Amino acid sequence: MRTVYLNGDYLPEDAAKVSIFDRGFLMADGVYEVTSVLDGKLIDFDGHAVRLQRSLTELEMALPMGRDALLEVHRELVRLNEITDGMIYLQITRGSPGDRDFAFPPKDTPPTVVLFTQAKPGMADSPMALKGMKVISIPDQRWGRRDIKTVQLLYPSMGKMMAKAAGADDAWMVEDDHVTEGTSNNAYIVKGNTIVTRQLGHDILHGITRAAVLRFAREAQMTVEERPFTVAEAQAADEAFITSASMFVMPVVEMDGAAIGTGAPGPVAARLREIYLDESRKAAI
Repeated sequence: MRTVYLNGDYLPEDAAKVSIFDRGFLMADGVYEVTSVLDGKLIDFDGHAVRLQRSLTELEMALPMGRDALLEVHRELVRLNEITDGMIYLQITRGSPGDRDFAFPPKDTPPTVVLFTQAKPGMADSPMALKGMKVISIPDQRWGRRDIKTVQLLYPSMGKMMAKAAGADDAWMVEDDHVTEGTSNNAYIVKGNTIVTRQLGHDILHGITRAAVLRFAREAQMTVEERPFTVAEAQAADEAFITSASMFVMPVVEMDGAAIGTGAPGPVAARLREIYLDESRKAAI
């Protein structure tokens, strides 16, 4: 049984309880982060901590603990649960005011802070990296502030199920004829020596893995073009891939039934995955 963290306490998972009046449960009024663990160490922790602070600030919520205290909780959960490879899920909600109301509760309402681990042995050696993913396109019907990492995940969940029903692995969401992002990842295409991915804004999540991978790509003398791309461009690309904290860099080999490039993972995605994993392991804490 896992040990989890709830509001300052480390508890067996079946002993951790949250109020039915919690704003996260009733209003999806909360934010989250997922930090990967490789070889028992945290990947990109500081990036996740910075984005967490940004999300909270955008929702007028206070960070209930400092960076060092947050790091200690992450490390203690890794230790207590003997995690070698896996993920740590963190969620902070506006707390439980004791009843349901659309208006925000008083500022002194204590937030709810939850962290738990998910063991994923061998996550860096996923077989999918060798065969690639298949995606479908779906309309992007989410709210307008996708840059805030909130717990409003109903439509991305529906997108995952649409992909599953179509025999695909994931869905890329489309708005105004252009791809925004995947259901839980950032989306990229490769044409020639140029990597194309949507620019940052309110339309997409500011991915922590995205930032690292684009930095490594530029350091490797690859050209990066941050702009929207269409489904047709994706289908005509030489390669495509996604990035996320849990999948790192993952090739995409088919979109809406059309093969991308050769229909097999290409060299750019493979190289970026290798670089990202190597560099992230070196910098892990």
